[in-house]
Amino acid sequence: MTDSLQNLLDQSGDIVTLLRNQQSGPNVYPGVPGEYSNWRAEQQAWATTAVLFNQSFHMVDLEVSGPDAFAMLNHLGVNSFKGFVPNRAKQFVPVTPDGYVIGDVILFYLEENRFNLVGRAPTIEWVEYHAATGDWDVTVSRDERTAARPDPENRRNYRFQLQGPNAMKVLQEAMGETPPDLKFFHMTTLKLAGCDVRALRHGMAGQPGYELFGPWADYDTVRDALIAAGKDFGLTLVGGRTYSSNTIESGWIPSPLPATYSGEGTRGFREWLTDGSYEAKASIGGSYVPDSVDGYYLTPWDLGYGPFVKFDHDFIGREALERIAGQPHRRKVTLALDNEDLMRVVSSQFTKGDRAKYMEFPSAVYSMHPYDQVLRDGKLVGLSTWIAYSANEGRMLTLAMLDAAHAEPGTEVTLLWGEPDGGTSKPTVERHVQTEIKAIVSSVPYSEAARDAYAESWRTKQNA
Repeated sequence: MTDSLQNLLDQSGDIVTLLRNQQSGPNVYPGVPGEYSNWRAEQQAWATTAVLFNQSFHMVDLEVSGPDAFAMLNHLGVNSFKGFVPNRAKQFVPVTPDGYVIGDVILFYLEENRFNLVGRAPTIEWVEYHAATGDWDVTVSRDERTAARPDPENRRNYRFQLQGPNAMKVLQEAMGETPPDLKFFHMTTLKLAGCDVRALRHGMAGQPGYELFGPWADYDTVRDALIAAGKDFGLTLVGGRTYSSNTIESGWIPSPLPATYSGEGTRGFREWLTDGSYEAKASIGGSYVPDSVDGYYLTPWDLGYGPFVKFDHDFIGREALERIAGQPHRRKVTLALDNEDLMRVVSSQFTKGDRAKYMEFPSAVYSMHPYDQVLRDGKLVGLSTWIAYSANEGRMLTLAMLDAAHAEPGTEVTLLWGEPDGGTSKPTVERHVQTEIKAIVSSVPYSEAARDAYAESWRTKQNA
């Protein structure tokens, strides 16, 4: 018998302790090998030739249709829907009544009264909840990610990301004609190996490319055609081990904890969710341990989404965001970790004494939601939320959000690596001691190619 998330939290005693000791590790990327070749070559290929990311398995896909679909989604997101028409997409960000981020997904406007939302589960579930409990004339249909479904071979759509300097050459070879020159987040329909393929102009690691999707029945045909077309252009398949590291160069933080574990404004949502939901299984890791779960909640400005917030429509959380819009905000940055300190952390594994928390490559994330302290002169000045090694930059990098006074590039800070008191009971955590790693505040995106490619996007237009 299933219970509600609210009852689970009520019985837990302390929500922070519950989430920090959950038995789930980082998100998995099923359906593809960990590596097709090796993760270093796979990373380098998105900067030098082209890669094919296979996104067909690890994300939730929600179709929203009906006469009120546009109005409901407009009511749930901070984004403006002015000028939003079919064959466009946007990064969709809902917040709680208190103004804290629930998550973000890509919202595809497929046709009149029909949308798709693709990404992590919390935002999907927030939309499902309002469709089920609100006075909206809508229908929702959820296509669950492979790791949480009994029939992994029967998804609704395939989804590929073709990216890199040679991506357009690969696509032209596969199509047999010049691909259309689309603007960022615009869509069209292509013909590929006899199949109709929806194409979104998009990029993930700062390189040009398309997201390609269509009915599951065409999965093999389209994938095989792309692989064949890429043979002369260095097309490289990317495995699950590499996939999670691509965000470190482009600057997207994939892991905000959904801000729905507390507060009366989201109680109904918690009572609607089950104890088998994403939120009930989510884990938190890292050196940052606030007094309450509210300490993990983030605003749109923390994540660099300030430009998304538009007060031209009524949406959940608007009043809360209006109150804080003019206040100082933390700024999203990249931290370039000090190589000598990293060598000290790695070399500690080759002793019989105290060891630092093991640092995996390329992604060193060991929970679903990592939160590490960033310090300056021993004082907390921000949070690090994602960590990975980039073979293209030759550095271990983290994505962080810092108080504005400490967020200028070139500022020296330290990352507190590892969990207090020897670590939590997550199976991904061994006994260890905390240690500080020096770091330099750097641009976000860190990749020069990403900074150029995303010059007109949210990644570089943060609000102070």
